Amino acid sequence: MPESLNIIDLITDASLLVQIVMALLLSASLLSWVIIFRLSARLGTAKRFDTQFETWFWSGEDLAKLYQGIQGSPDRQGLEQIFYVGFSEYLRMHKKRQPKDDIIDGVERKLRVGLGRQQQMLESGIATLASIGSVAPYIGLFGTVWGIMNAFLGLSQTEQATLASVAPGIAEALIATAMGLFAAIPAVLAYNHFTAKSSRLYESRALFCDEMTGMLQRETSAQSMLIRETSIAQNKATGL
Repeated sequence: MPESLNIIDLITDASLLVQIVMALLLSASLLSWVIIFRLSARLGTAKRFDTQFETWFWSGEDLAKLYQGIQGSPDRQGLEQIFYVGFSEYLRMHKKRQPKDDIIDGVERKLRVGLGRQQQMLESGIATLASIGSVAPYIGLFGTVWGIMNAFLGLSQTEQATLASVAPGIAEALIATAMGLFAAIPAVLAYNHFTAKSSRLYESRALFCDEMTGMLQRETSAQSMLIRETSIAQNKATGL
């Protein structure tokens, strides 16, 4: 590559506004990669913890014992935290002897709240990737337009326009577009990947909430039936 078209020289010789645009794009690219690594670790950890908890949940252990086992854990997350929130509401309303339908409705509300909060924490940063992916090309294009304007303004002050005189200005302008694409493409790919992965986790957790609600509903019905049978037996015994 000729020395006159050295990329480092083109960046350092660019106008102040174009350099600011390049700095913004470089910062956006670094930020997107930081978010990508964090999301990758967070989603991987969440999937692993959910799988471990589901294995424990479906092992046949009593739900009350399972609840006591995680009650003292300060680092509850994912399905573990969702289960804890839902079962806490179940115990609270059952202790107050609320009607069966009210108990199930209350548990469903708490499960939805817990699911939503866990999903918000899980998806933190995805919106930033979307913003970088959509805005970075336009920022780069702005730098390109400004650089081309400066190149043509420079040509107007020369007596003879040659390729050698216009090439550095055009190259300087196009670098801004290239940096915009360099920042945007990984951000868009990562956004699509993590959105799909997060949606699969959400669907899995929502299915768990439905299954847990069904289990509590059956348990509540069984307890109500037992209480009714006990009451009938006591009435018969009293009548005798």
